[in-house]
Amino acid sequence: MIVVRNLIFDYPTKRALRGLSFEIKAGTITGLVGPNGAGKTTLLRCVAGLDTLYSGSITVDRIDVSDAPREVHRRLGLLQDDLGLYDALTVRQSLAYQAAAYGIATRDRQRRIQDSVNRLGIADRLNDKVGALSRGLRQRLAIAQAMLHRPKVLLLDEPASGLDPEARANLSDLLRALGAEGMTLVVSSHILAELEDYTSHMMILRNGRVVEHCPTRAPVGRPRRLRVTLVQPSSGLRQCLAADPQVGGLDLDGASARFDFTGDTFAQAQLLRSLIQSGLQVATLQEEQRSMQSVYSEKMRGMKR
Repeated sequence: MIVVRNLIFDYPTKRALRGLSFEIKAGTITGLVGPNGAGKTTLLRCVAGLDTLYSGSITVDRIDVSDAPREVHRRLGLLQDDLGLYDALTVRQSLAYQAAAYGIATRDRQRRIQDSVNRLGIADRLNDKVGALSRGLRQRLAIAQAMLHRPKVLLLDEPASGLDPEARANLSDLLRALGAEGMTLVVSSHILAELEDYTSHMMILRNGRVVEHCPTRAPVGRPRRLRVTLVQPSSGLRQCLAADPQVGGLDLDGASARFDFTGDTFAQAQLLRSLIQSGLQVATLQEEQRSMQSVYSEKMRGMKR
């Protein structure tokens, strides 16, 4: 859906993006993370066709951003950090103006507006002036505007900024729903714990370069990493696990063992039954998930060495 090749972008006194190349597949939700000044906002603006590339190329839905930016805008929604709202308009007027700008047919505008405000929880604010809204409500309005034309791609720069905990949870639910509907999302955020709730991939930027681009969940068909913990250490744990052909990469540490497991959840239940029948006192058997924070921290430490 998004293909970037050898992207370089320069500000007058600084090279912000340094030869980026990557692909983002349709229907994925990518968390874009990195330290301040890494180039996240610049990258989103380049993908949206708002900044002119120094060199390289970007295509969105097979359309070159530099050659046909208007065509890309029809397929793409963007939430910028500065929101870009008009304080003198009401919420309804803001959305109606945005609908007209997107070229949404007059007969469809009211339905699109109502759907957006319902999803963002601001249906009761349609007649309020934008300038009177709180930061959190302004953020929700800006998101509603960005998704009003039902784009194939949605780029969000710090979408949870200014939202209270309930609104953040609702936002996570919304982004998961949009992803399930087939929309491709790229979300820039400093809140890795929240990204982990709904992203399928993570991209780490540092000094204008991609230093990691990986799934946040184990791909289907790949071995899962499991961890079993006993009430107390037992020499029988290694023997029991080693006897299972679906177990590999065994790593024992006292009363715990970590290992790769190629079986499904039914096979995992069978393994648990075998451990218990062998007389082992199993406290837990669960899949290990590397958090986005741990992956990010490891990569940042490696870059500093």
